[in-house]
Amino acid sequence: MKKLGVKQESIDATEVIIKTVAGKDLVIKHPQVMKVNMMGQESLQITGDIEEVSVMNDADVKTVADAAGVSLEVAREKLESCNGDLAKAILELQSKE
Repeated sequence: MKKLGVKQESIDATEVIIKTVAGKDLVIKHPQVMKVNMMGQESLQITGDIEEVSVMNDADVKTVADAAGVSLEVAREKLESCNGDLAKAILELQSKE
């Protein structure tokens, strides 16, 4: 690989998080991370246990809580079970009334 101008370097990591614009994070636990430099172009190669996690902000939780008339804790739990879908969480909470 060195003759081809490819350099590899292992990076000691305990967790890798990739934040997506779709409102979900990819969390890679027990990762093996390699930094590869090929002809001046750097890239990362990551392997490990991948978990998809919904990301919700406090404003989303407050919106659901206010709309459904529930506590922030209940709203957060429902949002998590609805994978961050605000409308679905509100409808499900309102239907339990």
